[in-house]
Amino acid sequence: VLKYLEKTCCVSSVCGQPPLNPRIVGGQAAPEGAWPWQVSIHRGGGGHICGGSLINNLWVLSAAHCFQSGSASDNTVYIGRQSQENANANEVRRTIVEVINHESYNPSTNDNDIALLKMASTVTFTNYIRPVCLAASGSTFHAGTDSWVTGWGSIGSGISLPSPQNLMEVEVPVVGNRKCKCDYAGVFLINDNMICAGLEAGGKDSCQCPNDHGLWGPMVSKQNSRWIQSGVVSFGRGCARPNNPGVYARVSRYQSWINSKITENQSELSCYCSIHTT
Repeated sequence: VLKYLEKTCCVSSVCGQPPLNPRIVGGQAAPEGAWPWQVSIHRGGGGHICGGSLINNLWVLSAAHCFQSGSASDNTVYIGRQSQENANANEVRRTIVEVINHESYNPSTNDNDIALLKMASTVTFTNYIRPVCLAASGSTFHAGTDSWVTGWGSIGSGISLPSPQNLMEVEVPVVGNRKCKCDYAGVFLINDNMICAGLEAGGKDSCQCPNDHGLWGPMVSKQNSRWIQSGVVSFGRGCARPNNPGVYARVSRYQSWINSKITENQSELSCYCSIHTT
């Protein structure tokens, strides 16, 4: 059952609806335009350092662990990008003017690993650039819920993304927090601000290799006709190991926080779409 929260859903006509992704595929390079909210974040003159998601025409959602140092203007985002090496005719580039890490982000426990990035100017939505819908407060993603993670991270333990470094996608089921807590008992503290996903047998994951867990980006699930972001890649142990699911910041826990930050300079054009799913 989907309930549209009209108060924050002024982009409801386009959020979570990629016109160039009519099919479901996985474990391979994503078709161009399949995930039009995917953002590639670069720092300084370097390459891709973190993933993110476009949530409206001005703001990007990402992970706090990516922004523990440096100034906002050091970061540049690319939206509509397919390849990290080849030309991307459908992309736009924006500098970042503000980075807002969650005030209670704890790098020791990975709790509240979520951040907002404000772009220097708005973007125009196209077939290749569209916002994702966000999971509203109280949303439930049951164990086994089919989910997709996208990004430019490693594709295996110690295996970097091969040239030309095209955007990748992987399909993983949600793992209930009770099982996730058992899987990580004595290693990581899993709490209600987190959501886990991965195959019990391993083999598919947003690889949590050293220095790699930011390279992937949003985790989304399709509800009826719309894609809803349930998680932001945060951490894990190893890469696609059995009984070691990837751990994500649970987006539904942060709707009020996102609202409070965006509405400081809210305009009608910069609100986002949140959808409650049960």
